[in-house]
Amino acid sequence: MGVKLAVAAAALALASPAAFVQSRQLPSGGFAERGRAASPALTAWAVLGLRAAGVPALGAHDYLVAHEAELVSLTDVELAVAAEAVSGGASPGLVARVHDAERPSGAIGPLLNSTIWGVLALRQAGEPVPPRTPRYLLAHQGRSGGWSWAPGVAADSNDTAAAIQALVALRVRGAPIRRGLAYLRRRQRQDGGFELQPGGGSDAQSTAWAIQAFLAAGRDPGARAFAYLRRLRRRDGSFRYSARYAVTPVWVTAQVLPALARKPFPLR
Repeated sequence: MGVKLAVAAAALALASPAAFVQSRQLPSGGFAERGRAASPALTAWAVLGLRAAGVPALGAHDYLVAHEAELVSLTDVELAVAAEAVSGGASPGLVARVHDAERPSGAIGPLLNSTIWGVLALRQAGEPVPPRTPRYLLAHQGRSGGWSWAPGVAADSNDTAAAIQALVALRVRGAPIRRGLAYLRRRQRQDGGFELQPGGGSDAQSTAWAIQAFLAAGRDPGARAFAYLRRLRRRDGSFRYSARYAVTPVWVTAQVLPALARKPFPLR
């Protein structure tokens, strides 16, 4: 009995983050947190994370296509486009929903984050982006150097990191990117992690997003950020949200996987 327990403990200690995410795939092909139903959004995050880790998510593409009618918000549609694109090809109907949201200003949909994710989704799917979109995003960079999820709202690290990745994908370089990275550095805490907004404390997802932004810009995220993530890793391969909280482990771990693989969006 002691030997069996030792073997089981050793196996648990070696569990990988990708294997943890894979273990939460249901027979439908969708992914779910323990005890919950699968959802297209979580499945899309799982697909992107596993693709970054070089691990297949068999059946997930079919699940996403079958549940496209459930996607309500534009950002959910864009997320699904990106996930479908890396797992079997984005369906034309879903891509059309993103293109239909393009505006003369260069915006894609009503929000900054719908524009940011529109860029990432369209680029992931090999689709054209409106020519005015880079200018639109640059015009909404805050004095702090960061971006928010909507005009007139305070900047946060996640939207800033996503905006940097989108702009780099649009071949934007120079001062706007440097200012965005400087904003992110101000969100890095003494523990090495990054916080969403000032005073919020470090968390795994904000840290992963920041790492991806630095990588997209060709800059070193620094060892402290990766060390912070390592401290949040649990023996089953999942990641805590923060030192204090361990919630939504599938979502958190799926978003950490691209950072661990050192791959920004759009994935290559």
